[in-house]
Amino acid sequence: MLIITEIWQELTPGSYSIQRERLLSGPTTVESQSNALNRCLGVAGALFLTLSAVTPASSVFVIVSGVIAQAGTGALLSMAAAALLSVPIAYVYAELSSAFPIAGGEYCMVGYTLGRSAGFAVLGLAAFGGMLAPAALALGAGTYISVVIPGLSPTIVAIAIIAVTSILGILHIRTNAWITGIFLFLELLALALLAGLGLWNVKRSLLELITHPVWVSGGALQKTPLAVIVLATSISVFAYDGYGSAIYFSEEMRCAPRAIARTILWALTITVITEMLPVTAVLVGVPDLKSFLSSPNPFGEFVMAIGGRFLNIAISIGIALAILNAVLATTLQNARFFYSTGRDGTWHRHINKAFTTIHPRLRSPWIATLVPGLASIIMCFLGINLILVLTGTSIAVVYAAVCIAAISGRHSGTSSHATYRMPLYPFPPVIGLAALGYVFYVSALDPVFGRPSLLVDGAIVALSLGYYRLVLRNGDSWVLREHQ
Repeated sequence: MLIITEIWQELTPGSYSIQRERLLSGPTTVESQSNALNRCLGVAGALFLTLSAVTPASSVFVIVSGVIAQAGTGALLSMAAAALLSVPIAYVYAELSSAFPIAGGEYCMVGYTLGRSAGFAVLGLAAFGGMLAPAALALGAGTYISVVIPGLSPTIVAIAIIAVTSILGILHIRTNAWITGIFLFLELLALALLAGLGLWNVKRSLLELITHPVWVSGGALQKTPLAVIVLATSISVFAYDGYGSAIYFSEEMRCAPRAIARTILWALTITVITEMLPVTAVLVGVPDLKSFLSSPNPFGEFVMAIGGRFLNIAISIGIALAILNAVLATTLQNARFFYSTGRDGTWHRHINKAFTTIHPRLRSPWIATLVPGLASIIMCFLGINLILVLTGTSIAVVYAAVCIAAISGRHSGTSSHATYRMPLYPFPPVIGLAALGYVFYVSALDPVFGRPSLLVDGAIVALSLGYYRLVLRNGDSWVLREHQ
């Protein structure tokens, strides 16, 4: 009922007075300045943007496909476990976001609770990952666009997607909420079609999938070992990643301290449902389980076998649009992030001034949108494998820092003003840290992506702290924006 009400309010702007909402939110220093972001989003608008960043459809077709290749039908149990592990992280984000509803996101949460040097280390990780993320997403679109237009270069496709989304990113945030909302609808429609195909051709029971998970071993179907299912959980966690990105739009939300927590928790709930349902439906409906589990593109081949070429093309277009939508949402996040870094005095004064420049009519940080977009275009030439090495574990490191920040904020009282308080504290951050510790352990055992990625994260943190100490003169010229 809450979501329906919020959508109605978004669709009828005359029913809400923005000036009234600003009064209810309370005056802030930033809102009185000419370079302020425009508070015009409700929960629905922020939810569209957040879910677009999560991109459930591309998560199913890309990330979950990898989980299936690793654990077979045990992927269903891995995804269920990952969903449960995502809940404590979402609680942590909800509490800290309501305490520090700032466009800088995680680095502001960590900076206020663990100290500015720790916050700047997270800033370095987020800045580097933020420029790589659109490139990684856009490079993945080539696989699905090639179904419609064969022979296109993945790099050229990626560059075109980032260029288009960077231009769209300059538009008013409310306009972009509508654009992402439309794309999100098409994305969820593709997942609904996938689920429908599976449920229309049920071949096995859900109970069988849960009690007798199988994988392909030695060329035959064998029972999936419990250890393999547990290992696959570390990948499944990232299929739900992105619900915390609502924080980047908090300075454009009405009554942000109250609305941000609801947005994050709704985003995780919807993400889990829209990913688990089609995956479960396909696993119960796939006719040839061995062929499905052995395929490098299991969901695509399932659609081709059951729905035919036309439906395969339609769903491939839906996935390509989902990836484009995710790149757009990530571009919007990056713009708010770099806007915040400029406001805090992170760079040279001319760069800071450019990043905090707001378009007079569109009310968007347009330079902070275009510059990271250009950087992401350059990153496309690195190739997807190197990008995965560079960004593989950075999300987990940031998550761990946020969990520690939640504990520190409660202990020191720096987050005591939060309008949302997580239930069952301190279990959520402790459980989150335990799960992330396992992810780090598994990553350290992987010599191809995991271990190099951890080394890259360590190097970025070291470089960030060196910049903080030397260039910013021990952080004296770096000032975190006052929270609400």
